[in-house]
Amino acid sequence: MPKAAPDYTLDGTLERIAEANRLYVCSDEPANFAAIAAVALADVELTPGAGNGDFVIGNGDVSGRKITIAQQADIPITATGEADHVVLADTINSRLLYVTTCTPQSLTQGGTVTVPAWSVEISDPQ
Repeated sequence: MPKAAPDYTLDGTLERIAEANRLYVCSDEPANFAAIAAVALADVELTPGAGNGDFVIGNGDVSGRKITIAQQADIPITATGEADHVVLADTINSRLLYVTTCTPQSLTQGGTVTVPAWSVEISDPQ
């Protein structure tokens, strides 16, 4: 018997990611929401909700579904350090929603950083 997951089911996870109202550029992976403060080098406010401007849910590149997070340009750098993670968080409900790695980059307080558009894809079951 084949396996299947309707788009509605896969979109549920992606919709949770789209609840993020803040994107952080960090020097390490935070263990939980409270730990973001210790590793954050830059952050920017996002508009939560799929289709509201910062998040778009659609078909995956390979299969399944994906959420694309819009480019965030000229994010103010608030601390100097080596950035290697990007974090999405819901600061209203104190929730860490998604963590990914990025190309390591030295950031200097007072400058800006741009995070290009990126996506999270959930494949169809096989």
